[in-house]
Amino acid sequence: MTPVRNGPYDVALFSTFAEDLGGAGAGRGAGFRGVSSVASYAQRAPSACALAEVAAETGVTLVGGSIPELCSGRLYNTCAVFDGAGALLGAHRKVHLFDVDIPGGITFRESDSLTPGDEATVLNTAVGRLGVGICFDLRFGELCAVQANRGAQVLVYPGAFNTVTGPLHWELLQRARAVDNQLFVLTCSPARAPAGYQAWGHSTAVGPFGEVLATCDEKPGIVYAELDFSQLAARRRAIPLAQQRRGDVYALLDRGRA
Repeated sequence: MTPVRNGPYDVALFSTFAEDLGGAGAGRGAGFRGVSSVASYAQRAPSACALAEVAAETGVTLVGGSIPELCSGRLYNTCAVFDGAGALLGAHRKVHLFDVDIPGGITFRESDSLTPGDEATVLNTAVGRLGVGICFDLRFGELCAVQANRGAQVLVYPGAFNTVTGPLHWELLQRARAVDNQLFVLTCSPARAPAGYQAWGHSTAVGPFGEVLATCDEKPGIVYAELDFSQLAARRRAIPLAQQRRGDVYALLDRGRA
């Protein structure tokens, strides 16, 4: 396989590295439904094709980080998911764009070039029902709650928290989402680069009781964790949040099911 380079994390370069996943529409996931493979998009989507090839070679379900996607003249930050045959199961367009201005820390505006997605993505895979988010999506418990309501067993977030917010919030948010929804949370971050955008790193796996199952540091590495789905039912029996929620006081608005 020919190595493929995609995506310095720079709003000025998103359009340069943008790929076409074959989507015909911008509405609620329409751009990905009906697309069984990206093999025919080798020129328009080299990164997606490389991911599909790796998934097929290894026979694994692959959540492919995120790449800039161009669809109908709009740019999205998109995470594509492939099955063990290399077929495109679906994709998530980042719902919450990273627009922040932290005095003495970091200023960044994804909305200067990107369009937000509008779907709470949940996909059936060979390794369970996955809810997919991207980086800043992790901060929004409402999105996670909708995905849990749609039956997600695992929430997966490729992300690149920075070295300002990462030490305080990266693990904290993962554990909070896991405890709130009594499911597994998996995150994958780039390793720290010698120059340019400085990612916090620390890819992590968290269990449904908020326990850190496995993690790493900022250097290149691999995190291994075994997910026992029977723990979901056990935790929910012990602390039955679903039965204890107060529908007379508040309610979850889920505008549709995946």
